[in-house]
Amino acid sequence: MNARSALFDLYGDHLRSRGGRAPVAALVRLLAPLGVAAPAVRTAVSRMVRQGWLQPVRLDGGPGYELTPRAVRRLDDAASRIYRTQAPGWEGTWHLAVTSLPGERSRRDRLRAGMTFLGFAQLDDATWIGPRWSEEVDSLLEVEGARAERFTARHDGDSIGLVRRAWDVEGLGRAYARWLSDAESLVSTAGPDPDDETAFATRSRLVHEWRKFLFLDPGLPRSLLPDDWPGEKSAEFFDSESERLRPGATRFVDSCLTLAP
Repeated sequence: MNARSALFDLYGDHLRSRGGRAPVAALVRLLAPLGVAAPAVRTAVSRMVRQGWLQPVRLDGGPGYELTPRAVRRLDDAASRIYRTQAPGWEGTWHLAVTSLPGERSRRDRLRAGMTFLGFAQLDDATWIGPRWSEEVDSLLEVEGARAERFTARHDGDSIGLVRRAWDVEGLGRAYARWLSDAESLVSTAGPDPDDETAFATRSRLVHEWRKFLFLDPGLPRSLLPDDWPGEKSAEFFDSESERLRPGATRFVDSCLTLAP
């Protein structure tokens, strides 16, 4: 598992609700069951500091790192999309952003990746469409030196066709089906009554793989998706199993945070 992604998962799934901070020693202990070595943890932390996701803080347990306001916004937005079985209804309004294009290719690439993560698809080089707005768009534009004109609109035409042109719905459905098969195997391997460390590791891997859909699934309205949409069954399985594993995972996190450095 990639150390940086594992840290994002850890902060979002466990540490955000505990003040968004933790000693370095605890981060190393928590990622060890996922096969992430201490040097990789420290390298990933340093990288996240440079990118503006973490900032150093002095804690009782020693040197540590806490989430920046930007990271808190990102993780809160992500959480609303990760745990989404009871997603709110859609009122038929599309959100559009016509952005300026940063001069540097690296900035354009990061802007494209960021807008995709936030649930938007490109209609052309500068025009983005999504089923909902994200307050994080402003932060993304500021960081990448871009600006945008915003619009809301109701589509007068074949909305299902619009969705199929903007997003790879069939490919997304296949990805959900693969995820569900792999997730069922993962949970089965852990057994019905895993110890706390196993519950943490299993749940972390479940969340890690599920979190990848943040980059693939914009949260399209159910009415614009196929009748037999595999994303529904996958979301139900994720919610059920992640909740079943939560108590043991929580105890393991608490134990790692309270151990002496």
